Amino acid sequence: MLGFPCNQFGAQEPGSDAEVLEFATSKYGASFPLYSKIEVNGPGACELYQWLKSGHPDDDGNEDIAWNFTKFLIGRDGEVLARFAPQVTPEEIGKALREHL
Repeated sequence: MLGFPCNQFGAQEPGSDAEVLEFATSKYGASFPLYSKIEVNGPGACELYQWLKSGHPDDDGNEDIAWNFTKFLIGRDGEVLARFAPQVTPEEIGKALREHL
């Protein structure tokens, strides 16, 4: 798992990278790599999210990220296998992962 903070959703990530990391680890016990803040939508969207979203819409058919904690499952070959809504838990993703093994 990798985390890419974004402040495009209700200004939920206004702090510095260090502050975001401290919050994620102390409040949520995040133990995965957390990268610098990026933009995931609009003209400033980073290339990674442009690629992740392209051809992988959400359940409503939208490619843009609607809210923080949208997740993507990437296969060993680097292809996007699935996209998950923010409320989907890592445990639920684990079930999908086992199906793709």
